[in-house]
Amino acid sequence: SGGSMLGLWGQRLPAAWVLLLLPLLPLLLLAAPAPHRASYKPVIVVHGLFDSSYSFRHLLEYINETHPGTVVTVLDLFDGRESLRPLWEQVQGFREAVVPIMAKAPQGVHLICYSQGGLVCRALLSVMDDHNVDSFISLSSPQMGQYGDTDYLKWLFPTSMRSNLYRICYSPWGQEFSICNYWHDPHHDDLYLNASSFLALINGERDHPNATVWRKNFLRVGHLVLIGGPDDGVITPWQSSFFGFYDANETVLEMEEQLVYLRDSFGLKTLLARGAIVRCPMAGISHTAWHSNRTLYETCIEPWLS
Repeated sequence: SGGSMLGLWGQRLPAAWVLLLLPLLPLLLLAAPAPHRASYKPVIVVHGLFDSSYSFRHLLEYINETHPGTVVTVLDLFDGRESLRPLWEQVQGFREAVVPIMAKAPQGVHLICYSQGGLVCRALLSVMDDHNVDSFISLSSPQMGQYGDTDYLKWLFPTSMRSNLYRICYSPWGQEFSICNYWHDPHHDDLYLNASSFLALINGERDHPNATVWRKNFLRVGHLVLIGGPDDGVITPWQSSFFGFYDANETVLEMEEQLVYLRDSFGLKTLLARGAIVRCPMAGISHTAWHSNRTLYETCIEPWLS
C-alpha cells in the first residue's frame, strides 16, 4: 500500500537530507510553471484619425510576445470618419469605455494613444479625478497642436492651405471638426486662444474654472512617455510630439521654452522635475508605421509596460 511505501522511503532517506532539502522546497515550487509571477497591468489602446483597431494588430502581437498574459483592449470607438467628431465628444465616449477597465485593475493601467488619440488621452487624464494610469504612452501625437498641410486637410478642406485654415478652424463651425480642435496657427495666437475649445483648455492656456483640478488629475500619471520623430511626415512640426512648437517666426521652441511649461499650467514642469517624462525620439519612421515598428516597440514602449 502507499502508506507503507512512504514509510520505507522515509527510513531510507536519512533525516539530515530531509533537513537539507527543506529550505529548497519553496524554490522547487517556484520552478514549477506556475502562473506568471506578477501579472502585467492591462493596456488600453486609443487610435488616431481615420483609424480603427485593425491598425494595431502588430502592436498586439508584440505585447503578447514580450508580455504574455497582458490584457490589451483596443477601443473601437469613433472609427474612420467618425474620428472627425469633436474631441470633447470623443473624450466622453472613451471615458465611458475606460472606467470599467480601470475599476477592474486596482494596480493601475497603461495607455497607448496614437496620433489624435494622444490628445483624447491627455484630456481623459485631465478630467478623470480617479484615473489610475501608470504609463501614458503618447505615440506620435500632436500634443502642442498641428500646423501643416497634410493629405487629411486637403481631403477635408480642399480649397484651404495651412496659412488660411484658421478662418475655418477658429470659427464655431470649424471647432465641430476634431482636426480644428488642435489646429494651432502660430501667426494668429489671439484667435487660437479665444476659439480653440479643446487644446487651449487642456493646455491651461485659457483660464477656466476646472484648470486647477485638471492639473491635479493629470499629475496622477506615473510616466508620460513621448514618442515621435523627424521623419513622421504628418505631425507638423514633428516636435509637437514632445510639446515643442513654432513661435511666430516658425522657429521651433522645445518644451522647456514653451509658456505652458514655464508656467506649469497643466503640470509638465512638475512631471519633468519628478523624472516622470520620458522622451523617445526615433528617426526613420513615418506616421503610419509607429505602431508596427518592432525596434520602436522594444526601445520606447515595452520598457514602460510594467
